[in-house]
Amino acid sequence: MLILEKPYVSDLLAETAQRLQLPVLSNEVSRALSEKYDLKIVEADRLIDSLKNEKNPLLYSNSEDSIKWIEDNLAFTGYPERIDICKDKGRFRRLLKDEYRDFFFRELTIDQLGSLDTTGLKKPFIIKPVVGFFSIGVHKVASDREWPRVLSLIARDIEKVKGQYPEEVLDTGRFIIEEHIDGDEFAVDLYYDDMGNPVILNILHHLFISETDVSDRTYLTSKAIIEKYSDLFSSHLERLGRLGDFKNMPMHIEFRVEGDSVMPIEANPMRFAGWCATDIAWFAWGINTIEYYFRQLKPDWPSIFEGKEDKVFPLVVGLIPDDIDPKSVSGIKYDEYSSNFKKLLEIRKTDFREFMVFAFSFSETDGSNRDEIEKMLKADMRDYLIL
Repeated sequence: MLILEKPYVSDLLAETAQRLQLPVLSNEVSRALSEKYDLKIVEADRLIDSLKNEKNPLLYSNSEDSIKWIEDNLAFTGYPERIDICKDKGRFRRLLKDEYRDFFFRELTIDQLGSLDTTGLKKPFIIKPVVGFFSIGVHKVASDREWPRVLSLIARDIEKVKGQYPEEVLDTGRFIIEEHIDGDEFAVDLYYDDMGNPVILNILHHLFISETDVSDRTYLTSKAIIEKYSDLFSSHLERLGRLGDFKNMPMHIEFRVEGDSVMPIEANPMRFAGWCATDIAWFAWGINTIEYYFRQLKPDWPSIFEGKEDKVFPLVVGLIPDDIDPKSVSGIKYDEYSSNFKKLLEIRKTDFREFMVFAFSFSETDGSNRDEIEKMLKADMRDYLIL
């Protein structure tokens, strides 16, 4: 079963649904897409009935906007419970506390933040919504004197995204403070099979501009990244799968790694990398993550890597800077933006006025050439806005 929702359905996803004739929930988004694609659209009552006799049915949604519908209609599948384990970051931390005993976290309401005394908290720490998405409302605090500024930034974030996402996707009424984990950040697209075994479909290295950066701008995948971290992450994924009883479930999970120390940051259920970001696996490795999940396929990495041993595949997200009102942007200099990539595989244009994102770009470069990656990581996106 496939649920298609805003904010973005890629052509690759829609074409895969058409080719595999996956049952697609009838809603506003799928009906609009059916004007272009031959989708197997099924009304809600029929779809719900078809799942009642299935144990751990295969279910995927491109967007967390579908969570409310799943909660209201599919409680009998157990998926709402498993989704909540992941989506509620406080509950996720409580699930893992016996596995990672030394990790500090604390949950607070928005009303408690203003009176919080940060002097006794270990720093740096990260503050973020308990239920969040796309690094919205996420901030790093390195000292007590930064706290008033961070509070004002959180208030700005809340105002800016008001009404954009349902509460099941982004709840700015509750926050979690947790200790900052040093090291590199990685994002893993995987699914748990019907036996609860994790199957890794891609690993992305999440790059940051600075120590204080928490944005979702640049990710890389390569043979070296996948070979180095697959086994390391697999053991943690197996433990998480047992704790959450995850079966037939797609996931996008983030880790921090410092030496041999690995800490899960968060788990995003029922989907792979958000918007269309998971499609980097297609451009890099020829892996259609949606098809792999529904057909329960496992990557044959040695053959997949042939001829790509020294290649790096960046995913760059074109973000509207936080201090710019997207309504003031009249257009994007897409040609100028695209010229930054020596080998641009595809660029996806998005509704920047509604979601503060103007493009997803997929490209290829040699592992020895870091100049292009560094340039886009540090680029001032104002240069590509028509104001």
